[in-house]
Amino acid sequence: MKHIQILVLAFVSAVALNATAQNAMPLKLVATIPLPGLHDGDFDHFAPDIDGHRLFLTGEENEKVLVLDTDANKLVHTIEDVKAPHAILYRKDLKKMFVVAGDASAVQVYDADSYKMGAEIKVSIDADSIAYDPATHYMYVVNGGREAHTPYSLISIIDTNTSKKLRDIKIATNHVEAVVLEKSGPRLFCNLTGLSAVGVMDRKGSALKATWPLPAGDKVNVAMALDEANHRLFVVTRTPGKLIVLNSDTGKVVTSLDAVGMVDDMSYDATHKRLYLAGDGAVDVFEQKDADHYSLLAKVPGSFRAKTGLLVPELNRYYLAVPHHEKQDAEVRVYDIQ
Repeated sequence: MKHIQILVLAFVSAVALNATAQNAMPLKLVATIPLPGLHDGDFDHFAPDIDGHRLFLTGEENEKVLVLDTDANKLVHTIEDVKAPHAILYRKDLKKMFVVAGDASAVQVYDADSYKMGAEIKVSIDADSIAYDPATHYMYVVNGGREAHTPYSLISIIDTNTSKKLRDIKIATNHVEAVVLEKSGPRLFCNLTGLSAVGVMDRKGSALKATWPLPAGDKVNVAMALDEANHRLFVVTRTPGKLIVLNSDTGKVVTSLDAVGMVDDMSYDATHKRLYLAGDGAVDVFEQKDADHYSLLAKVPGSFRAKTGLLVPELNRYYLAVPHHEKQDAEVRVYDIQ
């Protein structure tokens, strides 16, 4: 009898410890949204429509834009035949979606209710990353470079009020990735991936003001995020997988930590002082103890090439896109922030 009681107590304790461990994780899986009918191939980026309870997801290699209902956690619409969709900007005041279609060499403008395309703004081939300035309504689009067979890339400035391209800024490398804008000033930061460096420019200018090289050996910098309040710029490299923290005023490296490989998206969580890095097989969650000190808080299991993720602070949720691969069907995993 006593032996049975000990076994029961041990089982109860193990269950309690497991539950405690799950509750202690910074991300708690609360729903899974199936995405049927997709073949193997990467996703690229999300974009939220908070008031409309929607989330847009670009199925880059499936040539689709997927529309998700964030209340019901289900797929509600698919925009077909979008040539390599990458990034999306949603303007709720105009009820328009600006979809960067890399292989169409264009930013395509869709009505967000009917999902019909109404305009197309031509840029160079391989248009990809974007940043948006809500004060001017200008969208900054990275394009050109490697696929255009030029030794330079372009950052095109598009007025989303008129759906017109205003001008191109030439960047002296054929590979540029993420761009971010500061709110308190005119600076634009961009990943000069071809140079293993970060570029800094005045958004009103036409050339880089500074180039900050990354530490020797750190290459393929793709994802970027900004903690403007603490003057910290976050950059993730793929070779090797690292999170690098820079002083956003000087470009000096503050610290760097090993991170999951193949990161494409990174979100900074100002409320919980965390960074979420979506990579191949895991979402790395880093804790920001203060502006100069960071540590790996958790490695949340992901999936093969599940490198597209988005924090939506208004919903206190994190979304991870999982591509179709072998026995793994395509889906979006929905996490509550703990």
